[in-house]
Amino acid sequence: MPVKIVTKAQTKKQVDVVGGASNFLLNAGMVMAALIGVWGFYCLISGFVMNGICGQLRGLWIAITGI
Repeated sequence: MPVKIVTKAQTKKQVDVVGGASNFLLNAGMVMAALIGVWGFYCLISGFVMNGICGQLRGLWIAITGI
């Protein structure tokens, strides 16, 4: 009586842990940079509302020259 031999094919899967962590950190950095940019934009708009364009320019001039 013949005997059937069943074999399973073994596959190896390589996982790139360093690439995944690097991709995550890059995306997290981009999100943080975008949040800081949006925050700065809203601060600029708030300054225009409170001081006007001339007040903002005068404040910028004083900050740069110290006069």
